[in-house]
Amino acid sequence: MLLGIDTSGAVSVAIVGGDLDGLDLDVRHVRSDARARHHDEVLLGLIDAVLQDAGIARSQLNGIVVGRGPGPFTGLRVGLVAARSIAAVLGIPLHGVCSLDALAHQALTEADLAGAPDGAGPLPERTVAVALDARRREVYHSRYRRLTDGTVLREAGPAVAPPAEVAADLTACELLVGSGTRLYPELLPATSELDDVDASHLIEVAALLHSQGEDLTSTDPLYLRDPDAAKPTARKSALGH
Repeated sequence: MLLGIDTSGAVSVAIVGGDLDGLDLDVRHVRSDARARHHDEVLLGLIDAVLQDAGIARSQLNGIVVGRGPGPFTGLRVGLVAARSIAAVLGIPLHGVCSLDALAHQALTEADLAGAPDGAGPLPERTVAVALDARRREVYHSRYRRLTDGTVLREAGPAVAPPAEVAADLTACELLVGSGTRLYPELLPATSELDDVDASHLIEVAALLHSQGEDLTSTDPLYLRDPDAAKPTARKSALGH
């Protein structure tokens, strides 16, 4: 059983059966909480809940996949610290994946099911863009191309920019999803209502990248910019003059 954790936007936690060499997608349990700035309050409770949904104990996990972001400094750190701590205590592998990759995978899966509900037929080539709320009137963004053999190429990103600067590139894609589209609908009109990462898709992306020989050992956060809280550059007297 694999545990997935993503705190790049909403908090999402998932259990998927199997391991990275063979997922059992019939065993899939997902819990999420979309409240902003409550990551540290809800994450551990969601992990306990999804383990209960799956009917397993933490000791039965054989790996963890965590979203590396990009995302807000504090929220992203909560997920990464929790994933590292659980993996260290249990002595199981920890894998890191770009969160935007997972949301792109989710958008592609949704579009494929809409086009061929039974999953039959060859995969069409598709382009997809992801734009997540980055605050400060900016979005975290990436662009992807899915080839007919199923290979997904990230063609740009992850990066952060004002939506007006990237609107032309992102809207040129067939699919456009993410919480940034909800905030800037005039510039970034969404093609579906997908806002945040589903951690089960994070696990699926990890399995795909693993099968392609990708190194997933890094769990360094993709902050892309400095945190909002910065250290002062000069000492100031607490008592004044």
